[in-house]
Amino acid sequence: MKKQSGFTLIELAIVLVIIGLLLGGVLKGQELIVQARIKNVIGDMNSVTVAFQGYRDRYRATPGDDPGATRWAGGVAGNGDNAIGGLYNAQVAAPTTAPGEESSLFWDHLRRAGFINGTGGLAPTNAVGGLVGVQTGDGAGSTVLASVAGDPTTGFGTPIVCISNVGDKVAIAIDTSLDDGNITTGEIRGFLHTVAGDAQPDVPADADAAAYVENGVNLYTLCRPI
Repeated sequence: MKKQSGFTLIELAIVLVIIGLLLGGVLKGQELIVQARIKNVIGDMNSVTVAFQGYRDRYRATPGDDPGATRWAGGVAGNGDNAIGGLYNAQVAAPTTAPGEESSLFWDHLRRAGFINGTGGLAPTNAVGGLVGVQTGDGAGSTVLASVAGDPTTGFGTPIVCISNVGDKVAIAIDTSLDDGNITTGEIRGFLHTVAGDAQPDVPADADAAAYVENGVNLYTLCRPI
């Protein structure tokens, strides 16, 4: 008779424990990645607010809109109407005219003043591969976004910072932790990317009617007053 060898119950138990630990480590690692993205996106928004307020305190003007930007050699002045003209994604939506848009001059003014690193008016890339951009209201200086909720105090008729290409989990967590978790109300509004592969879509005039959907696929642009 041949004696067949195999795993003992103890050996099988050890293997199952190891597999469980590996799976637990993978899941924990994924959660840590999501939490890091949440913190980084919030940090992107906050850093814009800090630089914006610092500039206004120093020059008593809005970066991008500053009519006194010719104080620097080669600096281009804004029109001084207290609005940031153009779209947050001007360099993508209208690359030929983007350098003259106030939403691009915003970054140039901040960089010339030393509030952020770099040179020129290109909007920086955010922590999730989209853009960090600014504009006023719907890009035309209107209060249409504020009127969506019927409350002009939300500030969407004033300069806003937008973060594009934000995954569903991260977008929901940010809106929930910093605001009311509702895509259509509060100081943080979410806009679903409706075109596949478009990581920097325009911010529409009206807030999304649908709630956030966590399906592992959806991407959002988040905007809030600076």
